[in-house]
Amino acid sequence: MAERDKFKIPVGPQHPSLKEPTSFSVALRGEEITGIDVRLGYNHRGIEKACEERTYIQDMYLIERICGICSHSHSTCFIQGVEEIAKIEVPKRALYIRTLVGELERIHSHLLWLGVAGHEIGFDTLLMYTWRDREIVMDVLALLTGNRVNYGINTIGGVRRDITREQMKEVTRAMDSLEERTKYYIKIASEETTIIKRLSGVGVLSKEDALRFCVVGPTARASGVDHDVRRDDPYAAYSEISFNVITDNHNDVYGRTVVRLKELMESYKIIRQLLEKLPEGPVSVKVPRKIPAGEVVSRYEAPRGEDLHYIKANGTDKPERVKVRAPTLANIQAVKHMLKNRLLADLPIVVAAIDPCFSCTDRLISVRGEDEETPGIMTWENLHSYSVEWYRKRGLDFSKLK
Repeated sequence: MAERDKFKIPVGPQHPSLKEPTSFSVALRGEEITGIDVRLGYNHRGIEKACEERTYIQDMYLIERICGICSHSHSTCFIQGVEEIAKIEVPKRALYIRTLVGELERIHSHLLWLGVAGHEIGFDTLLMYTWRDREIVMDVLALLTGNRVNYGINTIGGVRRDITREQMKEVTRAMDSLEERTKYYIKIASEETTIIKRLSGVGVLSKEDALRFCVVGPTARASGVDHDVRRDDPYAAYSEISFNVITDNHNDVYGRTVVRLKELMESYKIIRQLLEKLPEGPVSVKVPRKIPAGEVVSRYEAPRGEDLHYIKANGTDKPERVKVRAPTLANIQAVKHMLKNRLLADLPIVVAAIDPCFSCTDRLISVRGEDEETPGIMTWENLHSYSVEWYRKRGLDFSKLK
């Protein structure tokens, strides 16, 4: 192929196929992708640093806003780490309620993803159907927690709200309806030749490569990696619940679709068990304002994969360090490999297939020389002043805004 047929194109940071700003620099030979660079950082909000300036209670609600779709995942991952440091014994009923909300969140996330995947391949009817069903889940979450997004159900030492028998009946009715709808989607995925042909052989990631790139969640399980934190390192009420870890050996976008659809069926089964076994008792215990010194790594199986939170306590009411490793940060490494030698038209669905959340992923790293006056570690006030001055030098003086 002639040299004139080799070129690079930018995709993003603002692009119709990307719901969050992220930049891809794609090297092409004709329509074939020969290389790709991913640039993150457009959604960095400084949440980890902000946690150091706030109390554990304030941090709980801040961390819940790392991601709207996985808000309960991040909140639970954080507080169960704090509870471990402080040796707090959470009431069993509260653990069951946390698990219930977590599985409802998983259903919401997978239905949302299924709609987005349909949209990326031009199957907008599937988007309309699944997002209609998603409303059922969001209404249930609003019924139980008071919020459709960022549920605020967690508190250190338990949960903020109990659930009633009437609410349990509503949840059961919703699961019955959603299960029938999901069976229909599984039938479509199994029999609709257009979907099968469009997704099969696209975004291939072998089991060996999945392990090499350390991918997590449905992305890993669709490549035959039999790993799920809920079973392998159980938390909340999962040790008392029976469920199957779904894996698939298609090793492509089609396999990731199958895994998520079958995981929906498992979530319905888990929720029914939780409602049947829900123990009586309190839903929270009193906890000290100050958390003893210590450090912990907390794990949680979010809808997108394993979520990790590192928390370091120093004996005060504020953490010394909070570090979050969201699932997308693990999975994004494999996207470049999955797109190599594929067609440009495959890029949207391959990226969408890991169900990325770049707000969760974005981090800021600052490297400075020894001769620079700016301190190596910046306080929240230093960072604010630095950003104001940075924009002022470029003609934007925010101090004049009222």
